[in-house]
Amino acid sequence: MDPIVLADPVFWTSARPFAPAGWAGEMPEDPRLDGHVLFETSGSSGKPKWIALSKNALLLSAAAVNRHLNVTEDSSWGLALPLHHVGGFGVAARAFEAACEMQSFSKRWDPAAFRDWLEKTRVTHTSLVPTQVHDLVTTKRRAPGSLTAIVVGGGHLDEATGRAARDLGWPVLASYGMTEAGSQIATQGLEQLETPYRSAPIPLLPIWKAKVSEDQILQISGPALFSGTLMGEAGCWKFSPRETEWHRTSDRVVLENRELSPRGRADSLVKVLGELVDPESIEHELLVLSRGRLKPGDFAVAAVPDERAEHRLIPVFDARCGPAQVFEILANYQKEALGYRRLAEPVFWEKLPRSPLGKILRAQIRERLKS
Repeated sequence: MDPIVLADPVFWTSARPFAPAGWAGEMPEDPRLDGHVLFETSGSSGKPKWIALSKNALLLSAAAVNRHLNVTEDSSWGLALPLHHVGGFGVAARAFEAACEMQSFSKRWDPAAFRDWLEKTRVTHTSLVPTQVHDLVTTKRRAPGSLTAIVVGGGHLDEATGRAARDLGWPVLASYGMTEAGSQIATQGLEQLETPYRSAPIPLLPIWKAKVSEDQILQISGPALFSGTLMGEAGCWKFSPRETEWHRTSDRVVLENRELSPRGRADSLVKVLGELVDPESIEHELLVLSRGRLKPGDFAVAAVPDERAEHRLIPVFDARCGPAQVFEILANYQKEALGYRRLAEPVFWEKLPRSPLGKILRAQIRERLKS
């Protein structure tokens, strides 16, 4: 879609439901979807699932982010994420809410070209995913002086890469969010730029209430929460409205004084030799050990069933990762890893399944390894 559509007040006042990714066939006719934007995700069953967010919720989220990052009419949001993802759509919503400029990076992703584009357009605020930040760091070019903040979402930005980015002037701020919340739930503030980068804790935005269950699962409540979900297939769709004030996420967090520290997805935990293991935490360790030689989205640690150990932990790498450096990093990891956290021999694939934002599609990796 053309981003200019989202700068038109007519879009934000229209009751017609809208799907940024497009909708195959006829849009479901349900008055409860009036004034909503639909974002596609995949449900636990793998069947198509759409999250319905009201336009009002999206603008409330945008206003909270704008106030948090001191966005004004003189600011300029830079769009470098796809609009069919809530992170990219959120950038457009923030520009509209603040009545400020929005510039769109329409070229294929290239860190050097992106840097030059930022300098030319004098963008002040933008949102990126960790892979994009890693790419900027590897160019070793300094950030333009006009840039005030980079909100990093869609995954975990490790501290080594974050600090390297800060050293080059890139004002990276960790955030935590999800489609069901219309984008961000927690975001570091501009004052964090005065200290070395830390991936956590991350302060909650004022519009959100949060609590954790006994098993440390985050629950959220706030005015930007989704209205419900659409699920179905073969043209048969059913809208299920959200029925409670609180939404139970799938994420484990530590929550203290309205600051949260993500601890990974609850459904990513597996048993190995009787011990609970989070494969994503091992990925973070490998990123640190790599000292910038690996980047998010280039590999994953997958847990597959094993008769003896319950699960085996298999590291899967993009073939572009040099085998020599991979084996060196893995050897350093194995020296310190406890027995139940040790990894099997690595696997190299020509292409890893990824989302449009570069996030690893873990379920597809597990299924391929089991076949």
